[in-house]
Amino acid sequence: MTVSSGTATVALPTDERILITREFDAPKHLVYEAWTTPELVKRWWSGQRGAMTSAEIDLRVGGVWRYVMQAGDGSEVAFHGEYREIVPNERIVTTEVYEMPGEQPLAEADTPLNIVTFTEVDGRTTLTLLVQTTSKELRDMIIDSGMEAGLQEQMDALEQVAIGLGSS
Repeated sequence: MTVSSGTATVALPTDERILITREFDAPKHLVYEAWTTPELVKRWWSGQRGAMTSAEIDLRVGGVWRYVMQAGDGSEVAFHGEYREIVPNERIVTTEVYEMPGEQPLAEADTPLNIVTFTEVDGRTTLTLLVQTTSKELRDMIIDSGMEAGLQEQMDALEQVAIGLGSS
C-alpha cells in the first residue's frame, strides 16, 4: 500500500459549501476507526502543524468532540462540535466551532456543519467531507485561513494511520 500524498481535492460547489474529497488505500472501516478513535486522531489531525494535546470524542448523537493542538509557534488551536448523525463506517454529521481566544463564538445557527461520508470500492475508501456554512463570507474565511495546506498533511497522515491499522 502507498500513501496518496497531497491528493485531497477542494471544490466550492456553492457559495456556502466546501467539498473535500480524498481517496485512501485502506478499507472504510479502518478509515472510520482512525477518524473516530481519540488515540488515533491524535496521530493525524494536526498534520505537520503541531502536536495534539487532546482529542475527546463522545461518539453518539448529541455527544461532543474537542480537539486541541499546540501549534508550531506555541499557540493553542482548538475546535469542538456536536455529533448530529452517526452511521458507523458510513457517515458522520457534526457541527464544527473554531475556538478563537478572546472572540465570541458563532451563534449556534451560524455554526458550520460537517458531513463526512466513507465509500469503499475494491478495498479503497473515498472520504467526502462537505462543509456547509451559512454564508459565502464564512466559507471564504475558512478557505482563506490556509486550511488546504494543513488539510493535505492531515489527510496524508490519516491514510498512514488507517494503513497501519490494517497491517497490525
